[in-house]
Amino acid sequence: MSLPLKIAWRYLVSKKGHQAVNIISIVAVCGVVVATAALICVLSVFNGFRGLIMGRLAMLDPQIAITATVGKTMNDADSVIDVVSAIPGVERAIPVIEDQALAMYAQLQMPVRLKGVPDDYNTMNDMDSVIVDGIWKLRDQVSRFAVAGAGPAVRLCVRPEFLGMVRLYAPQRQGRVNIANPMGAFRQDSLFVSGIFQLEQNSYDADLIYVPLDVARELFDYETEATQIELKLTPGASEQQVMQSISQALGGSYQVKNRLMQQREAYRLVNIEKWMAFLLLAFILVIATFNVISTLSLLIIEKDDSIATLRAMGANDSQISRIFVLQGWLITLVGAVTGVVIGLVLCLCQQQFGWLRLSGDPANMIINAYPVEVQWTDVLVTLALVAAVGLLTSMVTALIMRRRLKSTKK
Repeated sequence: MSLPLKIAWRYLVSKKGHQAVNIISIVAVCGVVVATAALICVLSVFNGFRGLIMGRLAMLDPQIAITATVGKTMNDADSVIDVVSAIPGVERAIPVIEDQALAMYAQLQMPVRLKGVPDDYNTMNDMDSVIVDGIWKLRDQVSRFAVAGAGPAVRLCVRPEFLGMVRLYAPQRQGRVNIANPMGAFRQDSLFVSGIFQLEQNSYDADLIYVPLDVARELFDYETEATQIELKLTPGASEQQVMQSISQALGGSYQVKNRLMQQREAYRLVNIEKWMAFLLLAFILVIATFNVISTLSLLIIEKDDSIATLRAMGANDSQISRIFVLQGWLITLVGAVTGVVIGLVLCLCQQQFGWLRLSGDPANMIINAYPVEVQWTDVLVTLALVAAVGLLTSMVTALIMRRRLKSTKK
């Protein structure tokens, strides 16, 4: 350990000549500790909420989705599926059709999103786990069925055990409209409701209804077209490698998206909120460093006799300045390390025990406690921020020290 660093550490841990300097030193370190721990905890909570949202969305989103770059549909979905299915890592590829329609039950009606899928679509995702009433069933020996989101179920007042059928209407894509018979401009079909799902995500629950793929093709006047091809990968397959292989095989006419890309807007919104909170806490940390600067200023004044002694022993102004610059770094470093440790301990305790609870009725919530997920990148970013603040503190300290040394020489 160099001599300036030894002296700086001695100044940091030793009792000061004035009680006010001791108090301000403690406050300075505590300010950095609290701000650093708050950064770790807040970023980890945002990570927890992001993981929760993405985990819920991943229950129904396909692992990989393929859509047309231009237009809404792919004209020959079967040929695309043949190409994709031959790629290593792809376990299954299916076509789906999604479009807007009108749903009616008794005297109630609402616009909905119909998604036509194969009958065993529940094997592609975790659909069975979000069914809250009834079962997943799109077909039996006699009838065809629909599985509705919680939103359509509530607004249309339908339940799986009801004998009434939900009527679905979609405008014809081709042909002329007969003004004398407006209803002739719509294709229609009727389905029983076999189940109701609830994902606790408005983008799914509000207006989505799953129907058999052939019903969607009849209703929207499609034959071999599909609006999207959804893929399920074999266990252990590399998602990025499969996506790259699909892009090379299909060319630029198709977009290949993983779950993160499919929910880009939701992911971006959570990230914006996370880093806005980070900037606010970073601003608080910068304000806390003023305590460090004030502590060093008082310490410089208090150590006038020690500075004179160091000069008499042969220390130059550069060495004396380095002592107080290093002390500023030590205050920041001790505060940062302590804050990171406290933040990590609090996060681990929240993960284990869930001490901080969410307000509201537990029966209506997915989770009862704040979710926490520690990411080491956040820890590194926090330490980098504290290091930058420490650099700012040392620069200000060096400026104050140079002026002080000049004044004492006079």
